[in-house]
Amino acid sequence: MGLAFLTLAYGVREDVDRHMLSTAGLSLSRTKVLQALAAHGTLHQAQLADALGQAPRSVTQIVEGLERLALVTRADDADDRRRKTVSLTDKGRTTLAAAEEAGTHALRKVFGSLDRQQLASLQALLARLDTAVASPADARRGHRHPTASQE
Repeated sequence: MGLAFLTLAYGVREDVDRHMLSTAGLSLSRTKVLQALAAHGTLHQAQLADALGQAPRSVTQIVEGLERLALVTRADDADDRRRKTVSLTDKGRTTLAAAEEAGTHALRKVFGSLDRQQLASLQALLARLDTAVASPADARRGHRHPTASQE
């Protein structure tokens, strides 16, 4: 059962990623960076990495790619020139909206095959599994694993 769940989750993620790439030109990981900036405003790269629960180097590589596409800007911090702040551009906001719409469309295709009662049952089961896998560190920092309704 666990392997089937992991295989399905991977397949759904790949489908969403493909749909976002073909429609908006963004991968899911790049979209998540833009979403964090849209939600929190300008962030230091370390804050962005923490908000995403990723290694700073991974986030730096994503931010560099987004900067090349003019979706974000990076600037030296006024107080500490070693730190970089990252901001979402207008083009980034527009691209993010297109990516989110593409992702929503892909997820509706998958979850639209379930009726209301099945969706409610699945959401309850996913919440229970999320609680079971949440580490104490996740709970302290307020990080949660996104469920289908949050993606």
